[in-house]
Amino acid sequence: MQNDLFSQFEKPRGMTLSQYQQLLGNTIRMNPQLQSQWVVAELSDVRENGGHCYMELIEKDARGATLAKMRAMIWSSTYAHLRLKFGQATGSRIVSGLKVLVRGSATHHAVYGLSFNITDIDPSFTMGDMERQRREILQRLAREGVAGYNRSLPLPLLPKRVAVISAAGAAGYGDFINQIESNPEGFRIYTMLFQAVMQGERTAGSVIAQLDIVEQTIDLWDCVVIIRGGGATTDLNGFDQYDLALRVATFPLPVVVGIGHERDRTVLDELAAVRCKTPTAVAAWLIDCFRTQYALVGDLASRVAKYAADAMHGERLRLSNLEQLIPARVHARVMSEQLRLQRAASAVVRAASAGIRTREAALTRAALRIESAAKNALARQKMRLESVGKLVGVLDPVNTLRRGYSITRVGGHALRSPKDLIPGEIIETTLAEGKIYSKVES
Repeated sequence: MQNDLFSQFEKPRGMTLSQYQQLLGNTIRMNPQLQSQWVVAELSDVRENGGHCYMELIEKDARGATLAKMRAMIWSSTYAHLRLKFGQATGSRIVSGLKVLVRGSATHHAVYGLSFNITDIDPSFTMGDMERQRREILQRLAREGVAGYNRSLPLPLLPKRVAVISAAGAAGYGDFINQIESNPEGFRIYTMLFQAVMQGERTAGSVIAQLDIVEQTIDLWDCVVIIRGGGATTDLNGFDQYDLALRVATFPLPVVVGIGHERDRTVLDELAAVRCKTPTAVAAWLIDCFRTQYALVGDLASRVAKYAADAMHGERLRLSNLEQLIPARVHARVMSEQLRLQRAASAVVRAASAGIRTREAALTRAALRIESAAKNALARQKMRLESVGKLVGVLDPVNTLRRGYSITRVGGHALRSPKDLIPGEIIETTLAEGKIYSKVES
């Protein structure tokens, strides 16, 4: 009985963990629905090791919360082929952050657990998803009415002061500066670097932060340049973010972008005031602005010189014509003035004759008035003289003497009173018919 008790403890009541894991693995491998299936997922924590590629497949909801997660791998025998296939189609490596459509089978390992063995990948799905994200961002900005704002800003004729957002040690930035400083015409363009992260998940936030700094000193700049050299297409995913797209679309200065290669295109290319294919193309655009204005000024100068030369030639011809016309015009003017003087002389003669006749008539009338006035005056004076003569005749002393009066004078003066006489004086008495001299006795 004791042996039976010990035997009960020695016998296991269930299968071992490894047996269970093996059963689970066999079940998964035997289920056709778990084998060779196409699965949509986002890549995370992608890494290479020993020629193999390891990663995690994740699924997120609209808010970014993780709904599912699973380990995955691509064995070296397959990875080289899939990496080349994906790279040729998308211009990108298989890296974290991509949304992919992969084909594979579920496997289960007793130690490592459940995983997904990838055997194929559809590059067109990834490209389509990236394009879909860009399209959705652009459509959202269009609905918000800001998609065309930055493109509507007037571009500076001479962008001399340029705020550059880029990575300091990037080859694209170096090429940009080299082309700016070595332009053959010697145009001076002043640039200032605002350093930002230009690759990875921090790209959008870093570029936005630098745009905020530029806006704080907005009066110092003519435009903003965002440049990044070429690389894998997925390296540019950071520029296909809504927040960064909104900031560029509504930025109050013209934004010029040169991101990646000619074949690359990001959301910013559709929103910026100017899109150039590469950083050096941005530099070329800036220099071309100066060349355009320089050529315009040169053309205007040439046109001014030509206009001045034409004007001088025309004036010389005009002066030559005037020189030839001067004798004829002088003769015509002399003749005209002679005729005018003749008419003036005739008018003077007529006016003088008329004036003389008018004055003669006036003098005749005046003479008649004078003659009449003189006669009247003489008649009046004659009558007055006759009256005075009659009065004189009446008052004449001779007539008084004839009436029996006499005049006695002493020393030639009429005697008025006997008191004026002195005895012995001789007095003279005048009568009507003679004089009597008397001696005063008393």
